[in-house]
Amino acid sequence: MSETTTTPDGDSEPQVSTRKATRRGGGDPAARGRTTIADGVVEKIAGLAARDVLGVHAMGSGLSRTFGAVRDRVPGGSKSVTRGVKAEVGEVQTALDLEIVVDYGVSITEVARAVRENVIAAVERMTGLEVVEVNIAVSDVKLPDEEEEEPEPRIQ
Repeated sequence: MSETTTTPDGDSEPQVSTRKATRRGGGDPAARGRTTIADGVVEKIAGLAARDVLGVHAMGSGLSRTFGAVRDRVPGGSKSVTRGVKAEVGEVQTALDLEIVVDYGVSITEVARAVRENVIAAVERMTGLEVVEVNIAVSDVKLPDEEEEEPEPRIQ
């Protein structure tokens, strides 16, 4: 059964029932629970963002890269995007330490600035955390004629 109303000029129009949407519980939905982000999540985001910068050859120290290369060759193993990245994550802020290897000939200060900018933008956009600091340690320079630090394969 539909109801009609009469307009001032005598026409009848169907009455539209408008029902307001009710929100159960009241208040902001964002305030109804807690989101925690693991250190490893921030480390992955930062590691990928740092590797995207032109002039960054690798992440981590020589020793960690050597172990990582061995781990990468193991069947079922995957590349560690967190190599060379350490994050401390709080409830609303995070701090990061990165260890990078730069290509020979690039401006280390420019690469460090670009890494900082890229990492801060990616972490803040994806996590909503405030990045309070990004410390960068340049542990090596990749020379053009240097071979990659790949271990000798055990099986020929």
